[in-house]
Amino acid sequence: MDTTISHWINGKPQDGQSARFGSVFDPASGTEIARVPFASSAEVDRAVAAARAAFPAWRDKSLTRRTQILFRFRGLLEEAREELAAIVSRQHGKTLPDAQGEVQRGLEVVEFACGAPHLLKGENSQQVSTGVDLASVREPVGVVGCITPFNFPAMVPLWMFPIAIACGNTVVLKPSEKTPSAAIFLAELFSKAGLPEGVFNVIHGDRVAVERILDHPDVAAISFVGSTPVARAISEKGTGNGKRVQALGGAKNHMLVLPDADLDVAADAAISAGYGSAGERCMAISVVVAVGDVAERLIPRLEERIAKLHVGPADDPAAEMGPLISREHRDRVVAYIDSGVEEGATLVADGRGLRVPGHAGGFFVGPTLFDHVEPHMHIYRGEIFGPVLCVVRVEQFTEAIDLVNRNRWANGTAIFTNDGGAARRFQREIQVGMIGINVPIPVPLGFYSFGGWKESLFGSHSIYGPEGVHFYTRPKVVTTRWVDPVHRGVDLGFPRAE
Repeated sequence: MDTTISHWINGKPQDGQSARFGSVFDPASGTEIARVPFASSAEVDRAVAAARAAFPAWRDKSLTRRTQILFRFRGLLEEAREELAAIVSRQHGKTLPDAQGEVQRGLEVVEFACGAPHLLKGENSQQVSTGVDLASVREPVGVVGCITPFNFPAMVPLWMFPIAIACGNTVVLKPSEKTPSAAIFLAELFSKAGLPEGVFNVIHGDRVAVERILDHPDVAAISFVGSTPVARAISEKGTGNGKRVQALGGAKNHMLVLPDADLDVAADAAISAGYGSAGERCMAISVVVAVGDVAERLIPRLEERIAKLHVGPADDPAAEMGPLISREHRDRVVAYIDSGVEEGATLVADGRGLRVPGHAGGFFVGPTLFDHVEPHMHIYRGEIFGPVLCVVRVEQFTEAIDLVNRNRWANGTAIFTNDGGAARRFQREIQVGMIGINVPIPVPLGFYSFGGWKESLFGSHSIYGPEGVHFYTRPKVVTTRWVDPVHRGVDLGFPRAE
């Protein structure tokens, strides 16, 4: 076992307080590699108190000074990107190139946050009434609680805390207890960049820590990414406690393939988006909607590519797909595959029997492909979050649009076609937050915002980009009139423009 991981409170590691611990596993071997402390309510209170104490000085820190620290953090992160990717890969199990891509996408949001002076500019209108000027400014909300998932232990926190901190807030981050080390590594880098003590804090734990963050009166806002049931609960409890909440939930992302599409391009995209990171992505493609006669021509291409995929541990340079995060999650995914067979879907490729030499204890499930999946089936209705790709056949393009729009999730979707009119109609009629046209995973760059619709997002703000800036700040409008020498006398009437 490597070590016991620490909390990070008030600019330094914090050990020896937690009475409960969890295990961190190497998913490729199934062996325990570290212990992580589960914070008590008192430890959460200490982290929040540190953030609360640091807030006034950080809020008042000049934008220039904040930006200098963010630029230094960005430089340190760039230098340490390979080390951070290795940490992510070891604890999550994703391949090193996949982890490197995750770090890059997080780095892009840090670069966006470095533009804070421009992002936080207000507005001004002069002479709105005689001698009266109006100005609006955006001010930080206070202490922000960030609760992040196991599948992107570097990227998702980097989608949150750099923008929150750039806007003048202080942060308490609760990363997943399954992949906790990336958050501590980021805290250390930010401290080296000159971030004052208490501005960024990391506490580990389970539901006890989350509940305390939601209940704590000094936490003003909550950012969350996870499953839909938890996102809904976070939203309801957080808003019920008077906090602003952005809670991103689950997904069931569909990829439409029209008869005119380049099927080799579509097959490459479906395999890449369906099995990358073992399907443990909220933007993974989990349903291919084959329109017309596409399925008969597309499925052989998918089979051919699946047969060539190399599944193995993250330290295998040839591995294209790694294990799932835990034994329990592997068993859950296998149960979904079992149900698909029982309900009558056609199992084209079965990943249940995969054995990786030398890694008998690993949490592996191979690439799995179902055909003739129907919307009533459990494998269609549930968020599997694993390497299971389902093909649903429809006759008409309009049926495909209706299928996507009926789904309760609406995170991302894609269409593969060479018909510009069909693509434009899809773009306009589909009720999904992020759309790809011949792009299988339409994750926006950091200067846009990421967020779905329906049960994929609870709250009125998406994550990062302009929406992130608006979430982590609140507007203040100032009306100004400098009194001239002429006394106008008392007027109890309603103020009006003159």
